[in-house]
Amino acid sequence: MLPPGQYIPRTLPVLHYGPIPAFAPETWHLRIFGAVESGTETRLRWDDVAALPASEVTADFHCVTKFSVPGICWAGVLATELLRRFPPAASVTHVMIWADFGYSANVRIGDFAAESTLLATHRDHVPLTPEHGYPLRLVVPHLYAWKSVKWVRAIEYMTADRRGFWEERGYHNVADPWAEQRYSYQEQEGEGPPQ
Repeated sequence: MLPPGQYIPRTLPVLHYGPIPAFAPETWHLRIFGAVESGTETRLRWDDVAALPASEVTADFHCVTKFSVPGICWAGVLATELLRRFPPAASVTHVMIWADFGYSANVRIGDFAAESTLLATHRDHVPLTPEHGYPLRLVVPHLYAWKSVKWVRAIEYMTADRRGFWEERGYHNVADPWAEQRYSYQEQEGEGPPQ
């Protein structure tokens, strides 16, 4: 069953803002910062990320532009694994996911900690292609796909919400496809950061 207003395309379309970044494994790192329980920022090299336990999640993928692709098999590091190894402070309510060129998306800590959320390195048993987020892409299957940030470079733990790139440009702060939370004008009280 598809969320309201969605259709199934023939292939997984490629949509993103800005250029596709080049990947240099010798200089690439993933930064975990903000309200970290330890008070210490972490920088993981690509080899560190590749050495983390890998898991698979099969889930539908819903784009705000109204296409849904059913049953994609994603593989990578579960967000719960990162939260276990690099725990946020107890006061954290949201996570900002940062990508190259300043792109970002905010998610509630509960969405980030969902069992199906992962930092994907593979799709359908092959490495991600550059246009689909290689080497590392967040996948939050239960939210619209703009929250599934490509080319992830940093995870910021936040004690208060603030809007990411598309949320600042009129997209809904929560992005639940089953509730058709597409645009900020649809937000109910408490669904967005304080003005």
